[in-house]
Order: sequence, then structure tokens, then C-alpha cells
Amino acid sequence: MAGSSKKAIYAALVGNTLIAVTKFLAAGVSGSSAMFSEAVHSLVDTGNQILLLYGLKMADRPPDEQFPFGHGKEIYFWSFVVAILIFALGSGVSLYLGWQHLGHPDPISNIGLNYAVLGIAMVFEGGALWIAVREFGRHKGSLGFFEAVRQGKDPTIFVVVFEDTAAMLGLLVAMVGLGLYQLTGNPLFDGGASMLIGVILGITAAWLAYESKSLLIGESAVPETVAAIRGVLEADDRIVSINETATLHMGPAYIIVTISVDFVDGIDSSELESAVTEISNAVKRLDPAIQRVFIEAERSADHHRDSGDVSTSQ
Repeated sequence: MAGSSKKAIYAALVGNTLIAVTKFLAAGVSGSSAMFSEAVHSLVDTGNQILLLYGLKMADRPPDEQFPFGHGKEIYFWSFVVAILIFALGSGVSLYLGWQHLGHPDPISNIGLNYAVLGIAMVFEGGALWIAVREFGRHKGSLGFFEAVRQGKDPTIFVVVFEDTAAMLGLLVAMVGLGLYQLTGNPLFDGGASMLIGVILGITAAWLAYESKSLLIGESAVPETVAAIRGVLEADDRIVSINETATLHMGPAYIIVTISVDFVDGIDSSELESAVTEISNAVKRLDPAIQRVFIEAERSADHHRDSGDVSTSQ
């Protein structure tokens, strides 16, 4: 999965770098605030790709004494940082520039250059978006887009999809704003386009922040994996009842499973050790992302009393 993530990120990085340089040149020549907003947007996206690649590198570090379960959550942290940057820099600057331009509108020169730059940017962004959507589609399976984002555990894939989608929408808005300015001669359309780009980026950032926050706090495995774990436990004749099954993603490909079960009476220590080993191995075979399994043997009444909760799964 990391390889697919990096492929989409590298494609977006190359595209955004080229686009940012071109947009800044065009904005400087034409004086268009919408074009400058788009240039800032592309520059922020370029920085975001670098942060995501850094996050992937940090997340690949092996476990150590201070972080015994690895560093997988690094990528969740940096995805959250990316969302903040999109909001603070991309959305904030675009809204500010648009507001300034509405208050002090200036004519736009070299309209043809603006159209050319926006057209080239659409080609680059379209290519990056196509790669990101293709990689995202490979991992979402039969799930719908929104459900795949909600259940997704690798934020780098959907972060790039969100960024590139917002970029394409921003380019369309800039193109429409430029066209309306050319038709009417009213520079307010350019400032309005800049503000609308800021709104698009703000919505994108808020959604990314929400999804990244959930992963950073600690999401469980997908329902299918949790159900499969319970299936293994329910099929074992040595287990009387399942007190609790809890899962936690420590990274896109690192799941911790904790299990509390009540074993049959009369089972000796040797048989208990064998049962724990066999159940642990069976659970790990369900999903290669399941790295650690902790099994606690306790009577159902004791577990519920200690936890203060009568639920049997999480």
C-alpha cells in the first residue's frame, strides 16, 4: 500500500511543482488575484506532498523501546498537518486576496496567457488526479467513495485525491471567473473567483482534518475484520463466551487486537497456552495487517464488573 501511496504522491508533487511556477509567473504578468490564489494553492499542495512523503518515511521506522508498536501513526499526524496547511495557507490566502481584490479591483492584462496557463495546469492536474483516483479505486474495492474514505486507514491515498479534486475545481472556478471578466469587463468576478477557491479549499481542509483526526485518535479495524475475529472465537469449542474484542490501527498496515474470553472450566495451563497460541495465529491469518494479538482469560462476570460495562464487543 505504501508503494501505491508514494506513486500517487510523486505524481502530484511533480505536477504541482510545475504548475505552481507557471501560475506565479502568469499571476505576476497579469495581476489576476484568482491566478495568484491558484499559484498559492499549488505551492501549498507541493509542500503537502513533501510532508506526506516525510510522514511515510517516518512511519516505516521499526519499533523501538520508546515506541514498541512502531511509528505508523506518524502518517496520521502529518496528514492532519496537511489539512491545517490547506486551511491556513491555501484557503486563508485565497479568501484574503479575493476580499482585497473586491475592495480594490484592478484590470487584468494578458488574458490569453492566463487561459494558456490554466489549460496547461488542467492537463497536469488531470493526470495527477487520474493516477490518484486509480490507486484509490484499487484499494476501495466494492465500497462507495465516501464509505471508502470513512473506512480507509491509509490517509495518503485520499488526501491526494482530495487535493487534486480541489485543485481541478479551483482551476475551473478560475477559468469561469476569467471568462466572466472578459465578457463583462468587471474585475469583481476575478476577486469572487479567488474567494470561491478559498471556500473550496476550506471545505476540503475541514473534511481532511476530520478524517485524519479520527485516525490519529485511534480507529478500529474495518467491520469485516472485526466480524471475522469474532467468527474465529465463536467457532472455538474451548471458549464459553466472548467478553470483548477490541482492535486498534497503529498505522495503515498495523492492527493490534485485544481479546477477553471465558474459557471452559477444567482447562489446565498447558492446554490454555496451546489455545492462546492457536487462536492468536488464526486471528493473524485473517489479515496481514494484524501484527499483535493479546488474549486475556477471565470469567465473564469478572470482566463486566471490572469494566463497568455489559457489552461483549467493541
